[in-house]
Amino acid sequence: MFDRLSDKFSGVFQKLAGRGRVSEADLKSTLREVRLALLEADVHYKVVKDFLQGVEDRALGAEVLTSLTAPQQILKIVYEELRDLMGGAASDLDLGGRPPAPILLVGLQGSGKTTTAAKLALYLKKKGHQPYLVPADLKRPAAILQLTRLGEEVKAPVFPSAPEMDPVDLASRALVAAAGEGCDVALIDTAGRLTVDEELMAELGRIKAAVTPREILLVADAMTGQEAVTIAGAFNDRLDLSGVILSKMEGDARGGAAMSIRAVVDRPLKFVGTGEKLEALDIFHPNRVASTILGMGDLEGLIDKARAVVDEEEARALARKMQKGEFTLADFQTQIRQIKNMGSLESLMGMIPGLGKLKKLKEARPDENELKKIEAIINSMTLEERLNHSIIDAGRRRRIAKGSGATVSDVNQLLKNFAETRKMMQRFTKSGFKNLFR
Repeated sequence: MFDRLSDKFSGVFQKLAGRGRVSEADLKSTLREVRLALLEADVHYKVVKDFLQGVEDRALGAEVLTSLTAPQQILKIVYEELRDLMGGAASDLDLGGRPPAPILLVGLQGSGKTTTAAKLALYLKKKGHQPYLVPADLKRPAAILQLTRLGEEVKAPVFPSAPEMDPVDLASRALVAAAGEGCDVALIDTAGRLTVDEELMAELGRIKAAVTPREILLVADAMTGQEAVTIAGAFNDRLDLSGVILSKMEGDARGGAAMSIRAVVDRPLKFVGTGEKLEALDIFHPNRVASTILGMGDLEGLIDKARAVVDEEEARALARKMQKGEFTLADFQTQIRQIKNMGSLESLMGMIPGLGKLKKLKEARPDENELKKIEAIINSMTLEERLNHSIIDAGRRRRIAKGSGATVSDVNQLLKNFAETRKMMQRFTKSGFKNLFR
């Protein structure tokens, strides 16, 4: 996400940082480059105009240009304006009132509503809620089967919809069924069309009147760019949306829709879909996104991902083992699996301040297959070998290589790297782990 824009911004502000004092001409030249970068990222032209005016007014009005740290102060202003442009702060779901809280998912056909419903169900389960899935897209029979199967996957109950039902009556009955199941949230997956039409809007209006949803969330395809913003405006005019979810953000390196929706539609972007897996749904944090765009990383996001997959007590126990030099290949294997659960290596590197700007690392692109090879080698070891790597002699190395489809050289390299890693880990302090899990 935002790769192209981040690259452009990095270049612009690196040039500015090398100038020492900054003149008004320097500022205007920088803002022209920022303008081009934003327009190339498919940000709405009116949004770009207002954004740049805000940055210029603050930079000139606060006498920033006379400061010895003008480049840093301008970067700070750009960060704050970007953050505020996208909504300022994250906006979570409103689940107040009498349960089950109805959440209406709306959008065009193919936007990813059905998959997003299951992603939301999984997200809510992790937050301690009991979601109930309601297939109300009766125009597409496959949607009922799809959501039913996804419900089984996320272990959430699903209303037994049938194509011959009336969608309004179905939604009302589903709320009663959700209450009977002891669920506190009902996720209603509504029908879509290829385009916004009166029949669709009328049906959605009737469902809205029948269930009085706590949230009406538009699911829009991020890869359609500014068309997603236009669609959001059309749905908002008729339904008064409470928020937007952009699906398929992983395929949109520009990010113009994500940056424009709040300013144009005046509705928060609540979630973004970042992959095909059901876990790939993230709360949209404007501050973190602004930081990432400007190449400042996202350590908060990285820590959140770590907390989601690492048990705090296990982490402390592991820290003690590292300090005592008792870290084993079995522990290493567990760490690899946890890293894989946090997302792609490339996305994790982008969250670390400074790494995204390093050209060599960007060109190298971390190889996910390398982790798979390491896992295969460790899997070919006996439990005794994983717990005590020092017993792995030449004969054992040949057996491990043959069993994992690797070479003896690969096994040798892994064991050498592991031994060096153990030594490095012994130098870690407890404070590092306390900072991560405070």
